[in-house]
Order: sequence, then C-alpha cells, then structure tokens
Amino acid sequence: MTAATEPIAVPITAATQPIAVQAPIATPPIAVPPPVADPQPVADPQPGEAQPLAHASAGTPRADGRLRLYVWQAPVRLTHWVTAGAIVVLSFTGGYIADPFLIPPGGSVMTNVRLIHMTAAIVLIASGLLRAIYLLIGNRYARWSAFFPTTWYQATEVFRQAGFYMFIRREIPRILGHNQLAATAYLALWALLLVETITGFALDGLVGSEPGATVFWLPRELFGPQAIRLVHHLCMWAILAIALFHVYSSVLVDHLERNGLMSSIFSGYKYVTTDEILEARDGGPEVVKEAEIEEAE
Repeated sequence: MTAATEPIAVPITAATQPIAVQAPIATPPIAVPPPVADPQPVADPQPGEAQPLAHASAGTPRADGRLRLYVWQAPVRLTHWVTAGAIVVLSFTGGYIADPFLIPPGGSVMTNVRLIHMTAAIVLIASGLLRAIYLLIGNRYARWSAFFPTTWYQATEVFRQAGFYMFIRREIPRILGHNQLAATAYLALWALLLVETITGFALDGLVGSEPGATVFWLPRELFGPQAIRLVHHLCMWAILAIALFHVYSSVLVDHLERNGLMSSIFSGYKYVTTDEILEARDGGPEVVKEAEIEEAE
C-alpha cells in the first residue's frame, strides 16, 4: 500500500506547476491597449466639422459644442451704450424744455437743463461719428454691408424677419450679426437722430446760441420755429418707439437662440454651433475657422 500512494503524489505536483506559470503570462495584455487608443482622436482633427469637437475635448468648458465667436468690437459696444444713454438724457431734458414740470421754469434751472441737453447732444454726435468710422473699418458685423443690402436675399430678409415677429413664419433667419430688419431699424434711427440734430441746433439758435444761430438758420427760414419744434418733438417719440422694439426683440431672440445675444453687447462674444455659423447669411467656413482659432487661444 505504501508503493501505491507514491505514484499518485507525482501527477498532482506536476499539475500545479503549469497553473502557477500561466497567471503572470495573462497580465501583460491588460497594460497594452491604453496607449494604442489615445493617438487616433488627436491625430484626426482635419475635417472642418470635426474640429469643434476636438477643441471641446481639449479643455473647452462648453460641453454643448458651441464656439465663442467675437461679433461686436469694443468701439461698437461703446457707441451703443453711449448713444442709448444720450437718448435717455435728451428725452428727459428735452421734455422738460418743451413743457417744464415739477420745478418752476426760469432762472438757473432752465439754464442748467438746456446745458445738460446740449452737452448730451454733443456726446451723441461724437458717438455717431465714431460709429460712422466703423462702418468703413469695422469687422463684417459692423461694416456698411451689414446694414445696406448687397444681395436680393439680404434685402428680402426684412420680410422673413418681420413674418417671424408677426407669427406668420415659424423659423427665424440665421444671422450672426444684425438681421436686416434690425439693420433697417438702425438706419431709420440714425436718420431720425440726424433730423433731431439739425432741428435741435436750429431751435437752439433762436436764443442766439452757436452754432445754431449762424449755421442752422436755413431750416428756421424755410419752415419756421413752430414746425421745427413739432418735427423735433415727433422724432423723439419715433426714436423711443424704435428703442422699445429693439429691447423687446433682443430679449425675444436671446431667449429663442440661447447664444448669449444680450450678454454679447457687454462682452462682444456670442456662443454658436458650427452648423449655425455655416447656415448664417453672414457666416461661412472662414468664420468657423476664426472661431476655432479664438477657441484654441
């Protein structure tokens, strides 16, 4: 019986050794796959539509794939707010000059109000001149071609945008800068401000102030003070109506597009997808590249 037990112990010992050898052999393949999977997404960002995803995975905080696009230059934003503030001051002071209220007119009160009114007018003119310069040297969203239609499609965009506001069209035109309806409203606003400037200086010249007394004498001779005063007053209400619609439409479009329209007039940046840039009338592949360069920086 002792001889029968010894052969049984030998196969058991031999079987345990291969099992101990196979365990370390199975571990090396587990460490190999990670370096093989990494190079492919990084080495392939050549196509235009794939680049935003590469930038987003490279550390961009926006997980929705939107790009930061620089739209409104600093002088454009500055003139926007200076003009808005000047209109508010001119409206209040002009209303008081036309019909004094709360404080009895005369003396230093009216003199100070007139001084504030004329100072705000000069600031408005300076802001308008700066904005006019950027109609020539600004970016694609600030230049004259963004306001004056250069194609039939751009000209008819007024009706498509108006149709959206009147609930006739369900889709809003794709625009990165000013839509043509807003651009037309701005042109009307600048025309009204020009009329306000001419009539305002003509009225100021009635009391002998310069340059209204000598430079703007012709409107007084042609139309008379009362007609000039009426036009000046009506233009103010038209300007306020445009400003009210501007605020309403800005809030509405910002809510619908969710691209940072309201904040862009402070920061200059909008946040748009690649498809939105490519579909926009004032967009295109070159704008996508500009946004991606900006994003990479």
